Amino acid sequence: MLKPRLNGPPGWICQRCFHSLSKRSFPVEVQPPLDPGIAINEELGVQSQPGHHPEEKNAVILRTYKPRTPGVRHLKRPINDHLYKGRPYLPLTFPRKGQHIGGRNHTGHVTVRHRGGGAKRRIRTLDFSRVAPGQHLVERIEHDPGRNAHIALLSYLIDNKTNYSYIVAPQGMRAGERVESYMSGIPEQLMRELGGKPDPGMLAAKTAFRGNCLPLHMVPPGTTIYNIGLRKNGPAQLCRSAGTFATVISKNEGDPQYHNYVDVKLKSGEVRRIQRDCCATIGVASNVNFNRRSLGKAGRKRWLGIRPTVRGVAMNASDHPHGGGRGKSKGNVQPVSPWGQLAKGGYKTRKKSNVNQYVVTARPRSEGKKTKKAKKKKENR
Repeated sequence: MLKPRLNGPPGWICQRCFHSLSKRSFPVEVQPPLDPGIAINEELGVQSQPGHHPEEKNAVILRTYKPRTPGVRHLKRPINDHLYKGRPYLPLTFPRKGQHIGGRNHTGHVTVRHRGGGAKRRIRTLDFSRVAPGQHLVERIEHDPGRNAHIALLSYLIDNKTNYSYIVAPQGMRAGERVESYMSGIPEQLMRELGGKPDPGMLAAKTAFRGNCLPLHMVPPGTTIYNIGLRKNGPAQLCRSAGTFATVISKNEGDPQYHNYVDVKLKSGEVRRIQRDCCATIGVASNVNFNRRSLGKAGRKRWLGIRPTVRGVAMNASDHPHGGGRGKSKGNVQPVSPWGQLAKGGYKTRKKSNVNQYVVTARPRSEGKKTKKAKKKKENR
């Protein structure tokens, strides 16, 4: 048997041998280069800029991957290493089954387009009312496949029995913290500490902490809140998605007409009057960098249960009002939906609706692009 010829000094080893023995591996994490001015806390493993919070917009660091395949070349995900890696608490979940998950109704007809497929899921049952009093221990922070914000598993004692519940976790919450709900009233022990008739400022200093659930009249002005209810003893309905929050502006204490309402400014800029006894949670909904992610490939969208969207101009004339013709043409018609309704709600196409008496200031609308003629005409008026 012939021996391989190695042209080299004694002890020299061919590098191709090692290359052939290496195994093909999965995509490897690639940490992006640090920006100048970012300091690393070696004890906590947290990157932060001097004078800035690590979760602020200027210090956003997404997890990228080595492009071993085309699907991970553009994949970017927010770093959430604090999430629990195991299964959810099964008594608070139920399977997501039925034909409705494919956008069908009870007759089998498609009523919501672009839905279907996706991975198997279990729906997490969340507590949006937070009526149970007393302190609650945060057991862990989990990922919920049914929403973009993270959830927290709480444990609390009632009649010497441990109960569990899920809530939408605020940004920065970690396992081991304690939160409390004051929707059932102020505890007697706290009332005794504050002298029976507590001052609003002293009460806020004892209760307005991240993750605590309070009635709106107990929240001090200027505080950021999320999970806001719209009726007394009702569940939270506003600001529940990732990174959303609202700000308490005023409590209308000097206005006899609206003294039972609190003015809240939403993230869209709209100011609404909400009943003073509605629930609100202190903080910002977690996973604030969710909107900065990039799925990387179309298949990852299918895993989420979202089917492709086809343009109307790419269809036949029998399938869509924009379809047919030669080339990219919609036949000189206004942009409409597949059923003929106007698709662009503007000044002339927007329907008149009743003014909501609880909306103080509507969200500002963009004026859009204006021609030079229109600008000159406005200036001459």
